[in-house]
Amino acid sequence: MAMNGKKLGDDIAELIIASDAPSDIKAQIKKQWEAIGDVIVQHITQNAMITVAAGIPVATAGSPSAQTGATTATGTATIM
Repeated sequence: MAMNGKKLGDDIAELIIASDAPSDIKAQIKKQWEAIGDVIVQHITQNAMITVAAGIPVATAGSPSAQTGATTATGTATIM
């Protein structure tokens, strides 16, 4: 699942908004947290580095010469 800043902001706003708050205040807080969520997700996706270990099982499929094995070195991944 892709990271979603709006959803993150909505979830945080749900936790902090008082149930008896006026609807215009609720909407304003929700909008602010959606913007904050977008910034958080953008920062993570642009700056995080994930290193995966060697030895991850891999396989190719679809031909008689399909092979199985494992990765032989560490690698890096991108968050999307």
